[in-house]
Amino acid sequence: MIPRLRFACLPTPVEPLPRLSAALGGPRLWVKRDDQTGLALGGNKARKLEFLLAEAQALGAKTLISVGAAQSNHCRQVAAAANRYGFDCILVLNGDPQQAAAGNLLLDHLLGAEVIWTTRPAREVALKQAFADAWAAGRRPYLIPLGGSSGLGALGFEAAFHEMLAQEIAPDWIVVASSSGGTQAGLALGARRAQWPGKVLGISIDEPRSDLQAMVAAIANQAADQLNLPQRLTSAEILVNADYLGGGYGVLGQVEIEAIRLFARTEGLILDPVYTARAAAGLVDLVRKGFFRPDETVLFWHTGGTPALFATDYSRALAAD
Repeated sequence: MIPRLRFACLPTPVEPLPRLSAALGGPRLWVKRDDQTGLALGGNKARKLEFLLAEAQALGAKTLISVGAAQSNHCRQVAAAANRYGFDCILVLNGDPQQAAAGNLLLDHLLGAEVIWTTRPAREVALKQAFADAWAAGRRPYLIPLGGSSGLGALGFEAAFHEMLAQEIAPDWIVVASSSGGTQAGLALGARRAQWPGKVLGISIDEPRSDLQAMVAAIANQAADQLNLPQRLTSAEILVNADYLGGGYGVLGQVEIEAIRLFARTEGLILDPVYTARAAAGLVDLVRKGFFRPDETVLFWHTGGTPALFATDYSRALAAD
């Protein structure tokens, strides 16, 4: 039995989206509400952290170290989980250290995380240095990778897939934002293990298609190793659409703004500006293009992240009408 802590509010609900389905004139749309996992305003990373923090505890770690952008949903949840279980927390963030503390960054400060600022190109070097410094200082650090996306972290979504099946919804497609790869990897492994006939489609947030396919397959196979499973996934089996990269990571464009408003004004469902907005924009465009059959059921996996809406630049863009 692989150690796992239990702090996420699970199972998260699945809900129909009838008004959005009608507005788009497409297939039956549903949503899986991982924005309601409960940890520091929710999000999908809680599932991964249940496994990662259990390992950190087992190893006798005292400090969690992780990495991301200034508005990282993952880092916000790492900081919250650290407090829940008595760890110190160091976050290596790329961005402007002079920016206003709003959105996820405000919550990082509220949660008491130590923040080390860097640039995106220098992020990995800064992360290794932060770990080395913490180790030398006797702080017994445990490194959590970008997005919690490792074979161990992906077990949270292998389990989430089986959770979804038990909720008596039988979608033909799962559509999910995919960036560091762990969420899609866990879902893909769960689908393979369950011999599910549907398809898991990752909408790439920032990676070229072939790179993301390789990353997801590698993490899924690492997760299979964790479970001593014989299943192996190849890159070709990982479904990725990278047509919606827009202006780059974290850049809120008109298609993302339209998706946020459409979900809010048809279903009262709030998306985040980086991940779910871009994935939803892809979903909306694919529906309009007739990619899905009208008789199919499509489950949109809401990965959370709504605190980022309140970051200054995003809130200004969304308030402009």
